[in-house]
Amino acid sequence: MRWSGYLDVCTIQSAYPNPEHVPDKMQKKQLLIIATCCALLTACDKARHELRFVTPVDIVDRSIVEEFSTSLDDSGLVALQLTTAALTEEAALDAVASGDADLALVSNNLPFRSDIATVMPLYPTVLHIGRSAGSANLPGLEMLHGATVFAGPEGSASRLVFERIAKRIYVDGERFQYVDSLDDAPDVVIVFSPLAPERVAEISTLRSHFPKFEFATVGAPQDIGRGGIIDAAVLLNPQFRPFVIPVGTYGDLSPEPIVTVAVDKILVARKDLDSAAVYDLIDEILRLRPSMAAKRPGLFQQLSDDFDTSRSTFIVHSGTQDYMQRSAPTVYERYSGVAEVVVTLIVALGSASIAGLRVFRMRRKNRIDTFYTQTIELRRSVDESTSPAELARVIADVRALQNTAFDLLVDEKLAADESFRIFITLSNDVLRQLGDNGLQLRAADG
Repeated sequence: MRWSGYLDVCTIQSAYPNPEHVPDKMQKKQLLIIATCCALLTACDKARHELRFVTPVDIVDRSIVEEFSTSLDDSGLVALQLTTAALTEEAALDAVASGDADLALVSNNLPFRSDIATVMPLYPTVLHIGRSAGSANLPGLEMLHGATVFAGPEGSASRLVFERIAKRIYVDGERFQYVDSLDDAPDVVIVFSPLAPERVAEISTLRSHFPKFEFATVGAPQDIGRGGIIDAAVLLNPQFRPFVIPVGTYGDLSPEPIVTVAVDKILVARKDLDSAAVYDLIDEILRLRPSMAAKRPGLFQQLSDDFDTSRSTFIVHSGTQDYMQRSAPTVYERYSGVAEVVVTLIVALGSASIAGLRVFRMRRKNRIDTFYTQTIELRRSVDESTSPAELARVIADVRALQNTAFDLLVDEKLAADESFRIFITLSNDVLRQLGDNGLQLRAADG
């Protein structure tokens, strides 16, 4: 959340330039409180991250980074400062790891380094294999046998990627020869480049140097996933993926679909770079995606919020993980369904327990009510016509009820509560009354 403070202490002082206009103590306190609150609100403004970005050597990569840097306006959360010197990808990783820079744009085929972390993939770079008409009829990479190959200077991205793929598919480097310039009229030209508009135009001019030049394909689009050369190239190189250049992308240089491989250009950072800065950087990149896609439709149209980092050479930055999991449910949300079931079971169990306790108490009450009833019936069975023998039997029955009640109390089938005490009091009163009647009967007989 952004806050803008429009009032500070200087404003308050300027409002009362003359001493006689200074408000009383109460007003001073109020103004001080307002100034303090405004200062706190201003302090809550989210800090802008100043990040140093290694300037790429490749012209296309450099122009993309420069465009992105200038697109970050004053309202952005991140500002990029490009390094003065342009560095190769390996040197850029060294600069990032040493702390001389914070970010770099490199190909996803470099060796693993534990001090470098992937921020996000940006766009694919595609391996182009061009050949002269003399080798056009050779299938697949057999065109390299005995050919002269131009793949850029030694150590360039084009040559490194080509050498790695050739090694993986067991193409012997002694079967072809590198040349250092297009002026040497090579049989095969290797270009590792993104499908940017300016690079497409640049590559399309090769026909002017080589009238019978065209791009070679290492298979047909329907062959992908069927165990051909293209599958062998990506099997042990998980950073590579099959890529199809559509018909007509390079005019008459590509009269048919071209099957090749692509490697992502990825944004990398130091492993310990602030996670909040990385999170905000990703947010800004995706915010500017429509603008970048309009300028370079072949590169940024496929960039989505849920980008894939599974092919990354380096570990994924913690800030990237936070961004990718931004919509993931929290622990409370994840287990809310389970909690609802548990709470429902607890409530149901509690209700069942209360109901069972009530039934148990009701059964006990019903038992003691039976003793009440029998005691009262025995009391009513005695009148003036009752003989001494019958009176003795009734007294014995009442005492038997008391004994039975105590036995049930010991067996916990009756509760030692107020109902039980009422029964004992009632039965004792009945025995006392029956005893008095017995004395009267004896007196009458005497």
